[in-house]
Amino acid sequence: MRFPRPLAPGDRIGVTAPSSGVGADLRPRLDVAVDHLRRRGYEVVVGECMSGEGITSAPKDARAAELTAMLSDPTIAAVVPPWGGELAIDLLDRLDWDVLAAAEPTWLVGWSDLSTVMLPLTLRLGWASLHSLNLMDTPYDPAPGLAHWLDVASATGPVTQTSPGLYREGWDDYRADPGATTMALDLEGPWRVLGGGGVDVGGVLVGGCLEVLSPLAGTPYGDVPAFGRAHADEGLLVYLEACAAPAPDVARMLHGLRLAGWFDDASGILIGRTAAPDAPGLTQQEAVADALGMLDVPIVLDLEIGHVQPFLPLVNGASARVVADDRRREITQTIGG
Repeated sequence: MRFPRPLAPGDRIGVTAPSSGVGADLRPRLDVAVDHLRRRGYEVVVGECMSGEGITSAPKDARAAELTAMLSDPTIAAVVPPWGGELAIDLLDRLDWDVLAAAEPTWLVGWSDLSTVMLPLTLRLGWASLHSLNLMDTPYDPAPGLAHWLDVASATGPVTQTSPGLYREGWDDYRADPGATTMALDLEGPWRVLGGGGVDVGGVLVGGCLEVLSPLAGTPYGDVPAFGRAHADEGLLVYLEACAAPAPDVARMLHGLRLAGWFDDASGILIGRTAAPDAPGLTQQEAVADALGMLDVPIVLDLEIGHVQPFLPLVNGASARVVADDRRREITQTIGG
């Protein structure tokens, strides 16, 4: 694995929208988020591909060129898009992979549709990438026990996070309150182990959003089986989270990834908490059990890695240890080689 250098105050952070851009009504939140980075001591460079008028921020060739340029610019230490979207997949055969392969790794930070780009960076180039809140959510204070992505990207060595055991429904309205910084976590929700019992397992982290990653299985951009074979001595911790897909769709996607070999070298599977709907006769948990329950692999449910706040940053490519039992619910990642 190739880890980007630790982020430090004074570094430049690039902002571009590889998928959805930011409309005029949400520009105040964008300004708050950029100012947050500047107050933390970073220089911020905002790109041209930011429009919120269409489903994407710009034509795909323009988005691919700007993302390639930022990721390969030695003066930019991290790239953080405003958020995900719908069609980041149209960048994969437009990015200049040769230029990126020759560059020093840069932190790409994001989640949801950004998983579409971050996972291939890890699988194809061996770059660590940071599955975490996007720019528009960056002003939030981290929940108790969890780390801010800026602190994870700045770290070297072990980083331990513990589940707060709390979550919230819904999100703040950035139009009404562009300066939101605090999550009101008012619901209890601990991690759960499928089938019960405790888990203490290690491996190399890899994963992201289920809906956008499942189309990559069997393509050159989603060769998790090859990555798993390369790390077979340590095993993989495959983490996935469903954004909005109903339980039957989740079951089908997970079955597809299993059949494509994504879990062949898994030492553990981590599933994010979801607000996606159940279906008559099939809950979200039952969908996971139906697709993956036959594997001889521990499965931990309801991690804070999905489209339900709060958020636990994970580094694709980092070695990690997950403990979930009656006393502890924590994950320790080792950042850096």
